[in-house]
Amino acid sequence: MGHLKYPYGRFEYGKAYSKSDTATHIEEIAALPALLNVLAERLSNEQLEISYRPGGWTARQIIHHIADSHSNALIRVKLALTEESPVIKPYDQDAWCALEDAKHAPIASSLKMVEAIHERWIWVLKAMSESDFSKKYIHPEYNREFRLDEFVALYAWHGKQHCGHLQLILAQNKDHE
Repeated sequence: MGHLKYPYGRFEYGKAYSKSDTATHIEEIAALPALLNVLAERLSNEQLEISYRPGGWTARQIIHHIADSHSNALIRVKLALTEESPVIKPYDQDAWCALEDAKHAPIASSLKMVEAIHERWIWVLKAMSESDFSKKYIHPEYNREFRLDEFVALYAWHGKQHCGHLQLILAQNKDHE
């Protein structure tokens, strides 16, 4: 079941990242909206209601989650850039995915949100200096500081991870045809 929950493996916290690593992660974040749109176009209405694993979110919930999560990510980066090691506000992603909008709203609005958020986020990331990537924020649930280069790596992984879930849903349907 681990390969279903983590098709790209678990994220490894605490690693060091080079300038080149960070540039690659920024490009992966920049590419996410286009990849998400391609996958969303391939999903039928029926597939939007399918989960990638027992107890997992549906394709619809995953797409809405990416919009929610990446909205928070942009705000966290801006907080870390403008405040000294701010404590960010965590949120319960499972509770957000249980809300009616995540369960039933059309995905078009979240796809547009992801495009717009990423456009702004990439502007911010590409304007950052090398020293900006060493700035930190504090996540109270983890009780630790996160450097922005690690955070960028996390969100590059996050986007690939959830696209992997959507690909699993698409592959499930092919297996049943």
